[in-house]
Amino acid sequence: MPSASELAWLIPLLPLIGAAITGLGLISFNRTFNRLRKPVALLLLTCVGIAAVLSYAVLAEQLAGAGAREVLFNWASAGDFNLQMGYRVDALGAVMLALVTTIALLVMVYSDGYMAHDKGYVRFFTYLALFSSSMLGLVISPNLLEIYVFWELVGMCSYLLVGFWYDRDGAANAAQKAFVVNRVGDFGLLLGILGLFWATGSFGFEEIGTRLSAAVAGGGLSNGVAVLLCLLVFMGPMAKSAQFPLHVWLPDAMEGPTPISALIHAATMVAAGVFLVARLQPVYAPFPAVQLVIAIVGTITLFLGASIALTQQDLKKGLAYSTVSQLGYMMLAMGCGAPVAGMFHLVTHAFFKAMLFLGSGSVIHAMEEVVGHEPVLAQDMRLMGGLRKYMPVTAITFLIGCVAIAGIPPLAGFWSKDEILGQAFNTYPVLWAAGFITAGMTAFYMFRLYFLTFEGSFRGNDKALQAQLLSAAGKGSGEGSEEGHGHHAEHPHESGWQMAMPLAVLAVPSVLIGLLGTPWHSRFAELLDPHEAAEMAERFSWSEFLPLAGASVAISVAGISLAVLAYYLHRIDLGKAVAARFPAVNAFFANKWYLDAINDKIFVQGSRKLARQVLEVDSKVVDGVVNLTGLLTLGSGEGLKYFETGRAQFYALIVFGGVIAMVVLFSAFG
Repeated sequence: MPSASELAWLIPLLPLIGAAITGLGLISFNRTFNRLRKPVALLLLTCVGIAAVLSYAVLAEQLAGAGAREVLFNWASAGDFNLQMGYRVDALGAVMLALVTTIALLVMVYSDGYMAHDKGYVRFFTYLALFSSSMLGLVISPNLLEIYVFWELVGMCSYLLVGFWYDRDGAANAAQKAFVVNRVGDFGLLLGILGLFWATGSFGFEEIGTRLSAAVAGGGLSNGVAVLLCLLVFMGPMAKSAQFPLHVWLPDAMEGPTPISALIHAATMVAAGVFLVARLQPVYAPFPAVQLVIAIVGTITLFLGASIALTQQDLKKGLAYSTVSQLGYMMLAMGCGAPVAGMFHLVTHAFFKAMLFLGSGSVIHAMEEVVGHEPVLAQDMRLMGGLRKYMPVTAITFLIGCVAIAGIPPLAGFWSKDEILGQAFNTYPVLWAAGFITAGMTAFYMFRLYFLTFEGSFRGNDKALQAQLLSAAGKGSGEGSEEGHGHHAEHPHESGWQMAMPLAVLAVPSVLIGLLGTPWHSRFAELLDPHEAAEMAERFSWSEFLPLAGASVAISVAGISLAVLAYYLHRIDLGKAVAARFPAVNAFFANKWYLDAINDKIFVQGSRKLARQVLEVDSKVVDGVVNLTGLLTLGSGEGLKYFETGRAQFYALIVFGGVIAMVVLFSAFG
């Protein structure tokens, strides 16, 4: 019987086959397939479910000590050049396979309840399966070229899903923004891949690392060029994993259905960038300048995301900027030369952030029953409050997620974030300080979200506030939406089992999975890098761990305490205490560091101005030359026709006149 690693190629193939069947059905028999909601959902859930079982089997093999397995075949060849494709299974890939299939399966179950009344239900499930297949293919790719193929497929699927409600201007614009920003990063990635192949003659991760270092050491390639090629490749993860300054697409991606927000932000698209940086550690590690740039970009991103999240009123946008911040922590770990710590935070974050996003979807779904299907109202926390008594399962799981991301032990977020901060403290103390301060900000804004949403009194029936929010958004009344359903009710209700069950399932790893990464005995590190795990256990010291961990918990508790005083006990009015005293800082954060405005001014308006100028040159210069040529031809033709008389005497006269003119001309200049 073949081993699980020998069947790993089926993991991305099964969801792809399911998506192909339903996609072809939608194209060929649209009405019929749109009526087959449950059969289609069951087919795609089965495909992803079998892929998940195979992924768990692959992970079990790796846990049992199986080595890396790589199967390659010649895809194209010309002379001595052979381009190989195939699949690769190792510990890093096994962890990602299990993570992606688990989150994808739970999101699909959740979507059955969330999208139950949407007319695009079958299309949505088809996109979900295709998205999952693309990410799984990326994870098992054995070289950079194959990764690039699936990388672009992931980007295409995100465009389809973010713009799923394409009849909304917001969703259509967000999909375009995500697509364009990611193309910027992908252009750099493609240049970097081609440059590394030029320098090393390989697309394989280890081969590139070895040959690039040898080329630099041997003088065949300058260190600056090698660093440039590495940074070009890093542009891809900068865009996919929403790193400054290419992070601007991710919050806008909230225009898509909430299950997509959970999938994009937890286990697929944004995880792809961090995963690729981890894969490329053999390439990046020999170049400290590259590592430093990655660490600095990650640090800027983690602080930027947290600072903007402080001022958000939209529940999903607040969680989106939280994701940006946490991705910054992962990149900081990669830059510190600690890919195991970065991947551990990716795994823990995937579980509690997926739970938080699905919890926000449950809240929005319930709010739409009260305020209607206008996203401006259904997602604004100023209209929420007091939902804990109406939605206990959602409230409890959301609270668990907040405690986990805030870094309170023994929940998952504490162990992974503390490991990153510990690595940063030993490598770049200045960057550690930024991460440390941001940890307190994270605890504050997450509990701000929780208290505004679930505690206090319910504000959803305040018609005056609804009108005020609609007016501020430039809308006279709700425009309607396909997201959600139901008639207006007095108060929200708990979601059905399809939506509540995934929340309960995700709560378990959000609490417990961090215990696999305790610094004195990290089973996670033993799986990914046994040598590093042994070193971690050997150099572990309680005298170093306790002060750093204690400081991390203390600043998180301080952030939570401030949120309790401001938003639960209402002892502090932060609007007067902070926003009124520092209006410029508050406006800076509320306007997202003005980065959207800067991008609009430089790139959007700038490109339009350039296009207008090019059009003017085209119409006045290019068209002018063409039109002038035509006029000269026409005019000369009109004039010359009078010389065509047919009389020999007239032609002789012209010749005689020409001779006289030439004699005069030569006499004058002779």
